Amino acid sequence: MSEENFETIAIRLQAERSQYKEHSVPLYLTSSYKFDDAEDMRALFAAEKEGNVYSRYANPNTSELIEKMAALEGAETGWVTATGMAAIFTTMATFLQNGDHVLSSRAVFGSTHQLLTGIFPKWGIDYAYADLDKPQQWIDGIKANTKMIFVETPSNPGIEIIDLKWLADLAKKHNLLLVVDNCFATPYLQQPLKLGADISIHSATKYIDGQGRTLGGIILGSAELMKQIEGFARHSGPAMSPFNAWLLSKSLETLAVRMDRHCENALKVASFLESQANVVKVMYPFLESHPQYEIAKRQMKQGGGIVTFVIEGGVQAAAGFMDKLKMFSISANLGDTRSIATHPATSTHSKLTEAQRQEVGIEQGTIRLSIGLEHIDDILKDIQQALS
Repeated sequence: MSEENFETIAIRLQAERSQYKEHSVPLYLTSSYKFDDAEDMRALFAAEKEGNVYSRYANPNTSELIEKMAALEGAETGWVTATGMAAIFTTMATFLQNGDHVLSSRAVFGSTHQLLTGIFPKWGIDYAYADLDKPQQWIDGIKANTKMIFVETPSNPGIEIIDLKWLADLAKKHNLLLVVDNCFATPYLQQPLKLGADISIHSATKYIDGQGRTLGGIILGSAELMKQIEGFARHSGPAMSPFNAWLLSKSLETLAVRMDRHCENALKVASFLESQANVVKVMYPFLESHPQYEIAKRQMKQGGGIVTFVIEGGVQAAAGFMDKLKMFSISANLGDTRSIATHPATSTHSKLTEAQRQEVGIEQGTIRLSIGLEHIDDILKDIQQALS
């Protein structure tokens, strides 16, 4: 497309219209495809010509989603999977083998932690953690067999930030793949590939969908890297359904306007929480009190829709706050139109030990708020009464 504005690309880029000249892209609910003749079938399976062979490999709906996400994030191409964790597993399993080592941010999603600590070690793949706010740990953590750096920024749920350009330079110096979980920021707020990352991953379940309806994962990068991803994914089978791809592609049309409201509301919530006597700590990238505020301002367009805070009184106070909420949903999800409260220590990060949670800044009184699109007065009113 000739248009360069994010919003226009998200709305106007779509699959080629059929003979019916539909305005909105139709659903292609088919598992397989018809070939013109035996030679057409042979050529397609031999990859001598482009076309659809089987929907586990490609489908017009998944292809549209890939093309649109790649355009929005500045990638050559990508791959889509059934879930965000399938995207993370597929990426790691494609590029890692027995004897390799991964250097990861310590603050990662609970299931990513389980991959690194419980699943990949069975296959002889080692790992080490580094803190986002300690550059020397990243330098010291690289070993002779390190193959990949994996990082979430902003992190879940501590909302920590790392300088992606600095980290990309470090990765390139040591010929390592830099993989960034960009779920919290979305391509609208942050574009890791333009900052030097090799691969950007999204749990499309969150803000890409934005309405708590569906599951999906997205992997973005160069054509060379995605060819390797494709080689693994076509046979291991973490395929996204055409229906989910159709939903997610339509959701992208409103991503920019949704994220603007999420960010506007979240900043107001974060500022309000800082003024409350029984709130010990507030983490939000665009608060000046955030330790990596200057980095966040450089590499993010806005601060995102997640606010994490610590309430005085530990787990009892956290439970009391959540139980008093009237409008907020208590859920483990995030990125919804509806505001959500989560207690990470007993849900998303409950499989970590107390020591591991402390290492990534998750206290017993830590609460993660996914700020929705409701009127800000109603959001603040609910938080205020629950804190009282």
